[in-house]
Amino acid sequence: MMNAHHEDDDDQDAQVIRLDTARQDDGDAADERSPLERGIASGLAFLRRRLSGEYEVDEFGYDPEFNSTLLLPLARALYEHWFRVELGGVENVPDGGALVVANHSGVIPLDALMLSVALHDHADRQIRLLGADLVYQIPILGHLSRKAGHTLACQADAARLLGKGELVGVFPEGFKGVGKPFAERYRLQRFGRGGFVGTALRAGVPIVPCAIVGAEEIYPKIADVKPLARLLGLPYFPITPTFPLLGPAGLVPLPSKWMIQFGEPMTLDEYDADTADDPMTVFDITDHVRENVQQMLYETLLRRGPAFL
Repeated sequence: MMNAHHEDDDDQDAQVIRLDTARQDDGDAADERSPLERGIASGLAFLRRRLSGEYEVDEFGYDPEFNSTLLLPLARALYEHWFRVELGGVENVPDGGALVVANHSGVIPLDALMLSVALHDHADRQIRLLGADLVYQIPILGHLSRKAGHTLACQADAARLLGKGELVGVFPEGFKGVGKPFAERYRLQRFGRGGFVGTALRAGVPIVPCAIVGAEEIYPKIADVKPLARLLGLPYFPITPTFPLLGPAGLVPLPSKWMIQFGEPMTLDEYDADTADDPMTVFDITDHVRENVQQMLYETLLRRGPAFL
């Protein structure tokens, strides 16, 4: 009987060894798959999760898996190979809640995409950009923006995000900045009424100034067809050296050299939350932030040199 038990144990041990060997062989086989095969397998797994609903979306519509699998890789190709973005001052981006304030330009706001890639890949932060109403009135664009983690530029949404320790981004120039003529490149437009300052004061978070150089040259705007813009419900209808002269090909951005620079956080600890209701204080802080971003733009522009070399 003892020999029978020993034989059974030996058989079980042999089966375990065979199973472990089989698993190791399967793992080795998986490791030996080509990048194309691994890509196909990953894509099929992604589709299975989408079809079965096995993915998470937060209260704002942010879909981390969709963003990292589809949206960011497309933007990253532009970031690394087309615009060849150089990043500076990323150590100035804090870990907790903060408000990133950047200049806005480019006719088509690709600077928002490049900023998202920069922070995702180099600061391990997902920036939640606040967009204008028009962005969310365009069905496909609005849907993709929410999937990417962005939301409407309103104080309530910004406060909720900052309260959760998120990194929130704002372009105070709005369409005045993104649609300004090429002759006014790198000259900051008015920073609205300083609503972003009130948001930062109420949330008790620092403001991180950010300068983006390079976007001004991707679609040099030399004219604006205002009647057509009004007809289409757009803030402007640009004429550039390539659009509409070259048709759809004119929508390809010029490969300018980009630099993104983050400045030191501007802490607002000396102010209390009630200061957000004081127009003069808000104006003074807004003007100070604007001066910081403008100075950073000039310095980064000098460092970059020619736009296309």
